[in-house]
Amino acid sequence: MPIAHAPSSTAEIDESLTRLASGAKILTTMSIRDRIGLIEQCIEGIGSVAREWVEAACDAKQIPRTSPARTEEVTAGPLATVRFLQLVAQTYKDFERYGAPRLPGTVHRVADQCRIQVFPTPLLYDSLLFRPMTAETWLHPDVQADAVTSASTAKLFGEKRDPQIVAVLGAGNVSSIPATDALTKIFIEDNVVALKMNPVNEYLGPIFEKGLTPLFQANLLQLVYGAVDAGRDLIENSQTNSVHITGSIASHDNIVWGTGEDREQRRRENRPVLNKTITSELGNVSPWAVLPGRYTDAELRSQVELIATSITNNVSFNCIGTKVILTSRNWPQRSQFHQLLDDLLHSIPQRYAYYPGAAERFVKFTGSEVKNTEQLPWTLLKDINPQEAPYLLQEESFTPVCAELVLDADSELSFLQQSVDVMNDQIWGTLAASLTVTDAFQQSHADALDAALQKLRFGTIGINQWTALSFALMSPPWGGYPSSNLQDAQSGIGFVHNTYLLDRPQKTILRGPLQTKPKPIWNSTHRHPERVTWDLFDLYRSPSLLKLPKLSLSSFTG
Repeated sequence: MPIAHAPSSTAEIDESLTRLASGAKILTTMSIRDRIGLIEQCIEGIGSVAREWVEAACDAKQIPRTSPARTEEVTAGPLATVRFLQLVAQTYKDFERYGAPRLPGTVHRVADQCRIQVFPTPLLYDSLLFRPMTAETWLHPDVQADAVTSASTAKLFGEKRDPQIVAVLGAGNVSSIPATDALTKIFIEDNVVALKMNPVNEYLGPIFEKGLTPLFQANLLQLVYGAVDAGRDLIENSQTNSVHITGSIASHDNIVWGTGEDREQRRRENRPVLNKTITSELGNVSPWAVLPGRYTDAELRSQVELIATSITNNVSFNCIGTKVILTSRNWPQRSQFHQLLDDLLHSIPQRYAYYPGAAERFVKFTGSEVKNTEQLPWTLLKDINPQEAPYLLQEESFTPVCAELVLDADSELSFLQQSVDVMNDQIWGTLAASLTVTDAFQQSHADALDAALQKLRFGTIGINQWTALSFALMSPPWGGYPSSNLQDAQSGIGFVHNTYLLDRPQKTILRGPLQTKPKPIWNSTHRHPERVTWDLFDLYRSPSLLKLPKLSLSSFTG
């Protein structure tokens, strides 16, 4: 098991921030060409530590060497990180040559807002590897079609300001989150970063130091270790200008409003205890609505496999792990759906519940005791009564429990409209939601579906696909719907990733087919996902058409 790192002292934190202050001065004068060089060195660095990174994560999470679950640590670790770096490097090269990022699709203005395709990207052969999936980002209505990146590029490449020192409070569940949060702040927002490692995955710190050595040498990135006390010392230090939080809404509110008796009064009066710019990603009670249409057996099984994956991936310690499935009581295939999901969840091996407090949360959300607190069963609570168990809709459980909420709807259209209202107003969070929709409904009710997507208040919406893919793609902005503020942070404030520098993103629509062939590597029933994933990592590390045949061949073994 990984060895715990000694907590950073107050003096060590202050020294790290002083080094970052010197790095901020360097960043102010750093040319685009030098930045590209840094990014390319980081790509090589991540390539050199990728295997060590994955082995460390699998060791900490007690994932057996023969388990297909190992691929999660590749895709959500070094692979996602290298993909981010490649896309950012291309954006810098585009600006150097053309004066703006080259978008992968045409800007369309629909329903008074700009919509831009952000996936597939041309750089990494996405259209060949992920066809026919697409992702489209919708911007705030005030952003005009001829200026979709103007403000962001001006901040990054225009008149220079003094870079801020940002304290990034790292996530403990998904290893690419702290890495890409920090890289976003450096390369997209032009700041320097003190990354406080989460105690759950602080074993990654030395690996980050090796993989991102150029950033440490340039004093653009420093690491801080420890728990709450170290985090407090970091964010309260006078050299720290702003804070990015990835964690729970409770942690956010403790940081912003304090834990004293005057906390709620401070919130009402908007008097935060920490007077610094704060951005965040704070989780979600992630819903998945299954429209009650007619699906073929293969289509329904494929969608059930994705839903099961979204429940079991990373032992359900994901802010976008599906926690509520919405179905219609009048759906003729509901029993078939239940049977498929029950059988699949039963067939997926239980995993080590590595995240602290998981067993206690499991008992709270199921009302059942557990025999083995280290391995929690995948649990589906069918046809819940939200009045009797409101916490299933209002609190993020961060444990392998999913509830089914059954709606009384007499048609697909009625169900869609009800689902939108329920997901917006009765289920907590604004980060991500998914819909399973038949091809026939998408064709016959295209306008109604588009109206529903306009109405949904989520930063990412998946159509026939789990929204985690949008996180891993890196080109779409990632964050909660921009209806939040410090007093009501919802799923967070601001966006990360956003490698095309889009101004004021509102939401991303990720679309996939009902049935994907070959089977996606993130699917829980894929037989050889790790081998395919390492081939994909090799492609991202050094893109080449010559690598596609091997990748295409291996992908068909799933």
